Amino acid sequence: MATTTAGVRRSTRTVNALTTGRLPKAAPLVILLGSWVVMGVVFALLNAAGVTETFNWVGAIVLGTVLYAALVFVVAMQVEGIRRAKDRVVTTLVSAAFIIALVPLVSLLITVVTSGTNRFDADFFSMSMRNIVGAGGGGLHAVTGTLLITALAAVISVPIGLLTAIYLVEYGQGRLARSITFFVDVMTGIPSIVAGLFAYALFVIFFGAGVRMGAAGSVALAVLMIPVVVRSTEEMLKLVPNELREASYALGVPKWLTILKVVIPTSVAGITTGVMLAIARVVGETAPLLITAGFTANMNYNLFGGAMQSLPVFAYSSYVSQGTDAAAFIDRAWTSALTLILLVMALNLLARVIARVFAPKLGR
Repeated sequence: MATTTAGVRRSTRTVNALTTGRLPKAAPLVILLGSWVVMGVVFALLNAAGVTETFNWVGAIVLGTVLYAALVFVVAMQVEGIRRAKDRVVTTLVSAAFIIALVPLVSLLITVVTSGTNRFDADFFSMSMRNIVGAGGGGLHAVTGTLLITALAAVISVPIGLLTAIYLVEYGQGRLARSITFFVDVMTGIPSIVAGLFAYALFVIFFGAGVRMGAAGSVALAVLMIPVVVRSTEEMLKLVPNELREASYALGVPKWLTILKVVIPTSVAGITTGVMLAIARVVGETAPLLITAGFTANMNYNLFGGAMQSLPVFAYSSYVSQGTDAAAFIDRAWTSALTLILLVMALNLLARVIARVFAPKLGR
């Protein structure tokens, strides 16, 4: 008797949902699964008839989703009206676009993790490639070079970018400010190879032709980082309420001290996040470092002492210059790529942590 009553209640809820102009919550999922099943049967029949060589499950899912969009529009229009039907179709399109954008990223991560774990061991992070011509060796020299080059690039670009943004927001007026903004926008879109050629040409003036050193790579990366730092810092400074500045001026605090004690502390979380994202943006650059820093199989801790290896260049050289044991070179290339992804992920997580720690505390 209780089971019958429960069934009647569920049936009543379904009827009420249909009569009140709302589809049951499970209806879209049922239609989607049914559409996939129908297209799966169609492709299975085509495979059985010899039209296709194998069962195309990707085509079944794609065409099944298209069929679902059409069916859910028709059903929703009959039950909920044209407005809700259009809303469901647009929701389907947006969700499909999100999944399509997510598929390459997930596929890339799976490929890199699967192939990169073959050499993701202690030897890779404790050995260089000195005197290694086949299997073995590691990427310690590349990891060290990447950290040193990127650190010097940050030391160069962060003060320049920060001070430029402060000038544009707090002091800049007239033609000079507009010119700086224009050139910052131009620098944002320059190819990385151009930054590498610029840094190489600059160091040739002082050290002669054929120069290869880590400092030149840092200058090239700094050229790419500066516009990112300027833009992110500028936007963060603009978000600081003018009331805070005016309150400081009313107390007799000079402008430079207001910027130092009020404006920057208020926006420090966003500024730090922008800096970390700028570092993450350039840490994987290959072309400028290939021109300026070169590549070497030895450890090099001196940014001004000859060629210095980096992870992107190490992955590139391992792939294009495979030695006697090609599989070993490919494994090292994939492990370098995995290490780069983990490094970028760590920088992004660090940016989130810093933003949360230094964010202005509201309330008492």
